[in-house]
Amino acid sequence: MKKNLFLAAGLAIAMFATSCDSNNAGNDTVTENTTAAEATVQPIENPNVVTTAADGEAVASENAPVMSFEQTEYDFGTIKQGETIEHTFEFTNTGSTPLIIESASATCGCTVPEWTKEPVAPGEKGTVAVKFNSTGKMGQQQPTVTIRANTQPNIVRVAMKGNVESSSIPTAGSDGPVRRN
Repeated sequence: MKKNLFLAAGLAIAMFATSCDSNNAGNDTVTENTTAAEATVQPIENPNVVTTAADGEAVASENAPVMSFEQTEYDFGTIKQGETIEHTFEFTNTGSTPLIIESASATCGCTVPEWTKEPVAPGEKGTVAVKFNSTGKMGQQQPTVTIRANTQPNIVRVAMKGNVESSSIPTAGSDGPVRRN
């Protein structure tokens, strides 16, 4: 049994050692044939690229779309456990190019975001609707949605906050589970 195991391990090592790419044998030197025109590459104007100011501080491109929210935090107050809260965050594209939301993700599975899928033209409004399900949650809650778009900065966060009280339905106690009729 040990003999077969050693034989299999030896074959595996041999296969691994011989399977390396040996097509570059003898090509140890690399020649570089770039001209001065090829070395000077003109940057492509991209609203996602941050340009650097003379003092080294990052500055947003003047053409970048800007996501301006009316509010970035919504206080839903106190709710009972199991209730679902919905709120729509509205934003305006205050930049000079169309705004495209790439994705929106929540901090937990209890929060589901839905956002404007089509590009938002400069001066137009878009929305990010957030649904928070408080089932299984207790106490202070602050679900956050992270939005990734072609803006500067490219990540923006909106949040809901509030308190979740226990529901009036009794749960299991020291005597065992509670029967509900």
